[in-house]
Amino acid sequence: RGNFIPLKKAIKLYGADATRATLLLAAEDLDDPDWRDKNAREVRSMLETLLRICREVSSAQSPNHTEMDSWLLSTLQRRIERITSAMEVLKTRTAISEALYGLYNDWKWYLRRTGGVIGEAARSFVETWIRLLAPFIPFTAEECWSILGKEGFVSLAPWPRPDEELVNEERELEEEILARLMDDIRSIIGVYGKSPEKVILYVAASSKKKILDKALELMSSKPKNPMGELIKWMISQKLAQPKKAPTLAKLILDMLAAYTSSYEPEVVRRVAENELTIYQKAAEFLEREFNAKIEVYQEGEKDVYDPRGKASSALPLRPGVYVE
Repeated sequence: RGNFIPLKKAIKLYGADATRATLLLAAEDLDDPDWRDKNAREVRSMLETLLRICREVSSAQSPNHTEMDSWLLSTLQRRIERITSAMEVLKTRTAISEALYGLYNDWKWYLRRTGGVIGEAARSFVETWIRLLAPFIPFTAEECWSILGKEGFVSLAPWPRPDEELVNEERELEEEILARLMDDIRSIIGVYGKSPEKVILYVAASSKKKILDKALELMSSKPKNPMGELIKWMISQKLAQPKKAPTLAKLILDMLAAYTSSYEPEVVRRVAENELTIYQKAAEFLEREFNAKIEVYQEGEKDVYDPRGKASSALPLRPGVYVE
């Protein structure tokens, strides 16, 4: 009774690597794995996808290094660190999930942002990806290693180590705020229930960036009541009306608490400073994603089209959005 399949039958149906990976993904620590045929089929499909990616990268003529290549290599260092840490404490489910699906999600985002162009960083990324997967799916990993033209066995290749010189927190945060913006746009489109013709983004005014800078300063100095200090400062500098200052202060402090848990405060400040340029450069990508015209403005600009007053809702690192 129950969810049971003989190991020999599972290997015959799905292959050794897919069976092994399915079992590893099904439980952590000493928990019994919960076998599901559906999961095994999905893993087998993922391994086929991995082989296809290796073939595509092997035959690609890589163009020059781009900003997305910097992002890909930077986020790879984070993955290496997390996978290694998980392996060291025998969190095999966490490790294989990061190695198989986490890195695949990074690859998919990279291709979406480049319009499907396989860039300079791709080969290095995929070669490292295969080394990270070798303990979990050894047969597929060796086949991928061969497809990539590598000599010897990937099982004998050194385990990847994070390279701090490749970490680019600014690029990582830029992509994160862009992904969050896309989620906001999708939510708004979902409310309207129809495809938009135009999406207008309103980047927060420079006065709100000053509030962000002050908030970061207060978070660093750690006063007893950072919100109270920030509210008083905002009112004294005439950056917010007394009735609106508490709400704005809380929104900015909460947002910064989330971002500074992953990024250095100075990185957050620099990305906020360059926010307008970030969205302007991403406009073509957003138009491709939403099949709509994208316009980007700064809150407070003269003669800005803003029929619903969405510009006033803009926060640093989170633009106001109007869809029509």
